[in-house]
Amino acid sequence: MMYKFFLKEILDRVVAFILLIFFLPILLLVSLVSYINFGSNPFFFQSRPGKNNKSFNLIKFKTMVDDENNLPDINRITRYGSFLRKYSIDELPELFNILKGDMSFIGPRPLLDKYLSRYSEFQLQRHNVKPGLTGLAQVNGRNQISWKNRFRYDVFYVKNVSAKLDMKILFDTFKVVFTGRGVNASNKEPMSEFMGNNNN
Repeated sequence: MMYKFFLKEILDRVVAFILLIFFLPILLLVSLVSYINFGSNPFFFQSRPGKNNKSFNLIKFKTMVDDENNLPDINRITRYGSFLRKYSIDELPELFNILKGDMSFIGPRPLLDKYLSRYSEFQLQRHNVKPGLTGLAQVNGRNQISWKNRFRYDVFYVKNVSAKLDMKILFDTFKVVFTGRGVNASNKEPMSEFMGNNNN
């Protein structure tokens, strides 16, 4: 219990600060390359629901061209953006979200604000903890598992938070990142929209 309600948050912020210093050269390099590729702000900001449904501004590296012609996402993701997604490089700026206290390293991934009204009571439990940079669903299929299974993994994590489980997820995350397993980067197809329980 001490880990879940006290130590986890302290460790998150301390490690996030250390990693931001360590990854600073990469963050600067990717920012420059992204600016050249997209010709604009290299970062993507979006409101996402966090713990207790409270929204925060998620920050990531941009992977898609700006939506000026109402194109579907699959047509907006660039080859460079697909590379960033495949190896989770686009997620690095979320270290700032962790340092700020909006996110944790391990937890259910932050989804979209509009999904809140579509959740069942069971699925809504995913917001009883802070969203994570990685989570149980991400090491068990990432974009390629169904929404139903994704939420099952999320709620299982919420009910079983522990240092041991976090370490296992962290270790499995490294394997997923280095292999690119489970992300639809080969055809640039992002994960489908969650339409609610009647359609899933």
